[in-house]
Amino acid sequence: MTVSFGARNTPRAWLIESAKHPRQAPARSKGLRWLLGQPRRFSLFRQAGLSNTSNARILACDARFALQPRSQGVFHFCKMDIGWDDLRLFLDVARLGGLSAATATTRLSAATLGRRVTALEKQIGEPLFVRQQTGYRLTPVGEELLRRAEDVEAAMQSLTRWREGSLPDRIVRVSAGPWTSAFVCAHIGEIWTVDDGIRVEFVTTTDRVDIGRRAADIGIRSERPNEQWLAGRQSGKVAHAIYSGRQLINGIAAGLFVGVTGEGANVASARWLQAHHGDRIAVRGNNTHSVRELVAAGAGLSIFPCFVGDSDPRLVRVAQPIAELETDQWIVTHHEERHSPPVRKVADRIAALMRAHQPLFRGETPIR
Repeated sequence: MTVSFGARNTPRAWLIESAKHPRQAPARSKGLRWLLGQPRRFSLFRQAGLSNTSNARILACDARFALQPRSQGVFHFCKMDIGWDDLRLFLDVARLGGLSAATATTRLSAATLGRRVTALEKQIGEPLFVRQQTGYRLTPVGEELLRRAEDVEAAMQSLTRWREGSLPDRIVRVSAGPWTSAFVCAHIGEIWTVDDGIRVEFVTTTDRVDIGRRAADIGIRSERPNEQWLAGRQSGKVAHAIYSGRQLINGIAAGLFVGVTGEGANVASARWLQAHHGDRIAVRGNNTHSVRELVAAGAGLSIFPCFVGDSDPRLVRVAQPIAELETDQWIVTHHEERHSPPVRKVADRIAALMRAHQPLFRGETPIR
């Protein structure tokens, strides 16, 4: 049976076509479009007597429907097999701006993610992303799907909370780079307790997470936000220096360095190391933690934030902090969410944690 709305003589009525006339609703793959991608969607909402909110709820209940244009201005729903798993992967790629960043949250390879995104685009019948060297940018249809998928996500989260019964409603997402995220996680008791009535999620990535799209509620960043919809407060500074393992063996004894490959190679300290000592990099790791293990094991020297190197008893700082690598540290929130009690509570505690450890972050501990 095919369901239609927006008939000319009964704009506020739902019309149900009889299943006796299946040939009147041929399945055309060409022209099959999401309701969310059609320019006439809002007028159709009004013709059907539906508010935008009501319609969003209807679509959120079943995201597997699309619209097919028909004669005389009547549109028909045609079922599409788009599951929640596909939408969840789409949300991660859209929010994080690319495949490489989404591999950490989805635990899938970039190649697998790419195939899933392409398959979803084929199902929708429209490209969802513009592929660029700097990442994935949403197309207009992708923007609309993002909003609809977020409605579905909210419905799924509500269902999960209902099923689990006692869990609180508010989730506060904190985004930061690998080292900062690890530091905050190690001090979780100072920013969250069970009695707070909230949940905390960490989004760890070297890419900038889009707080404007609510991919995170709080971001710990190395520069002041310049977007008008973001609010930031400086919590201190972060120094970087060259560190060695404690034993002068292997690559360390030879004066060689350990570099970073992959997405971690885009951070300022990795670029500085490549520019100044690139010809002496003998070993590389594809994430910051593996680089630290390599240095501790004697593979070579490398650059770390001072709050990382000075906190690891296996490492020793071999020179003063590199002045040109010193960065500010900002606690960033969306300007509409900064006064939300759960977000404000976590952000205040993170800021207090950073201020309390400023000597460590500034590299003011003595060289060991």
